[in-house]
Amino acid sequence: MGKLTVLALRVVLVMLFAGSVFLQAVMVPLLAVDLGEIDPDLAFPRAPVLVIVVLGIVTAQVVLVCVWRLVTMVGRETVFSHAAFRYVHTVIGAFVAAALLVFALAVVLAPGEAVPPGIVLLLCGVVVAILGVALVVLVLRMLLAQAVRMRAELKEVI
Repeated sequence: MGKLTVLALRVVLVMLFAGSVFLQAVMVPLLAVDLGEIDPDLAFPRAPVLVIVVLGIVTAQVVLVCVWRLVTMVGRETVFSHAAFRYVHTVIGAFVAAALLVFALAVVLAPGEAVPPGIVLLLCGVVVAILGVALVVLVLRMLLAQAVRMRAELKEVI
């Protein structure tokens, strides 16, 4: 990967991380205020929704940090090593955790009249999509394992 590509990716990662911190610091408190103003007859549990949102942002931040570390390894040409698996496993775990959090949000929002059933169904579709991304990363992990194995075999031959 070229230095310009690595730099561009790092800029994007920094912007995404800064945006996620902004969400945590500004938007989540505003969401808490908005949830407090909902009509009590239509209200759903406020605390679980806020906890799920904050934890969802944290899972995204974990993925961003792991991708940063993997990009660093690419820049140093050490990505085809066993050390990269720790970050890839963490990314897979973060995606699975995010899927569970979205499903938990759907469960919290499902009872009552506050949220239409279509929104809950849409959230369940998002769960499937997130799990699909986790599976794609798992396939990429398998490709990384093959590359590490082939590199070790090449070193033996040389």
